[in-house]
Amino acid sequence: MSDVLRAGVMGWPVAHSLSPVLHGHWLKRYGIAGTYEAFPVQPDELPAAVNRLRDEGFRGTNLTVPHKEAAMALVDRIDDTARRIGAVNTLVLQDDGILSGTNTDAYGLIENIRAFAPDQLAAKFGDRPVVILGAGGAARAALVGLADIGARKIRIVNRTVARAEALAEIVADQEVDVHAMGWNERANALGDAGLLVNTTTLGMQGQAPLDLDLGALPEAAVVNDIVYAPLETGLLAAARQRGNPAVDGLGMLLHQARAGFRAWFGVDPAVDEELRQAVLAARAQ
Repeated sequence: MSDVLRAGVMGWPVAHSLSPVLHGHWLKRYGIAGTYEAFPVQPDELPAAVNRLRDEGFRGTNLTVPHKEAAMALVDRIDDTARRIGAVNTLVLQDDGILSGTNTDAYGLIENIRAFAPDQLAAKFGDRPVVILGAGGAARAALVGLADIGARKIRIVNRTVARAEALAEIVADQEVDVHAMGWNERANALGDAGLLVNTTTLGMQGQAPLDLDLGALPEAAVVNDIVYAPLETGLLAAARQRGNPAVDGLGMLLHQARAGFRAWFGVDPAVDEELRQAVLAARAQ
């Protein structure tokens, strides 16, 4: 059996993924005899691709669009975080042959905010409400992560209020007051907020801009946009201009990768400026 540790990412398409760059950076930095490969896997090929992990000596894999939900039915064990988020983005083949699935997006979002605004996170944003824009998969991860660190008042703002209401149910067993609001209420939702997180694609390259008046947002409130193309979105630029602490979305990608790397290769890797620059350089190519 080869001594080379193998991991990778499955998606369709997957050529655009930055994961091979960041994991490759870590493998080189820590001198690990390992590989991290990108595998284009069509949706109907996913079961067979997952089964091959054991046969081909993989330690595990990441999953990206469109496989995160479908993979939940293909693993032996799913942890509570993935179950609540409703998607799996990391598979780990345990030493006993069990294939486990988790979701590291909530961890990545929280650790990214912690890196840029540690004092505000420790104070739970002054115990002020948290505002989440959107109600898709990224919003689910944000809601779970924020509820788990102790946020007790969360507002979910979405075009379809019913979808925001359904999202609130995933933390119904926690001591969290979740309020669903319509898109036309988005500016009013900011009035006493301590944190604003944009989980929509608005403001991303090729998408419509995010139309949001920050006038009511307290100056101490942290603003996080999970979009990282562009790195400085219109929302973040507007936040910085008025003095709000601003957190870009690249760190979420970098921090969510740590748990998988630790499980596959046995090292908890560092997220630092050298890694950020390596990934940004690859994205620009």
